Amino acid sequence: MSGFVGQFQHTLDAKGRLILPARFRPEFERGGHLSPHSEGCVALWTPAEFTRESEVRLSQSRSGDPEQRRLARFWAANSSDVEFDRQGRFALPGAIREFGGLVGDVLVVGALDHLELWSPEAYREKVAPAESTFRDGVLS
Repeated sequence: MSGFVGQFQHTLDAKGRLILPARFRPEFERGGHLSPHSEGCVALWTPAEFTRESEVRLSQSRSGDPEQRRLARFWAANSSDVEFDRQGRFALPGAIREFGGLVGDVLVVGALDHLELWSPEAYREKVAPAESTFRDGVLS
């Protein structure tokens, strides 16, 4: 896999399900995992990447830092396995929808090693300002 890239907008259905864009489905044939992520978005991980991320969280929690243990507990307690139906739909548990502020429209955004699920409002507030950095040519 060369990484998840691109951005798609879908709408949660009445049962709290979201459609995974077709181009990403092959990577999730064995299911996936949802977790709270930075800046209020929700991450959707492939099984392999979720394992890798879990190992990072576990290592950080063993550092002896109480804050790292709290973060690892929150992350693990609010993560969940997901399965996809034939149409590519998957259910988002209520707690994870609440964490991400996901109601109605949801942006599915490629983030290289995982996908991010954003409310359009939060995305505009937290991510879209990066556009000016690219336009201004101030990249490192």
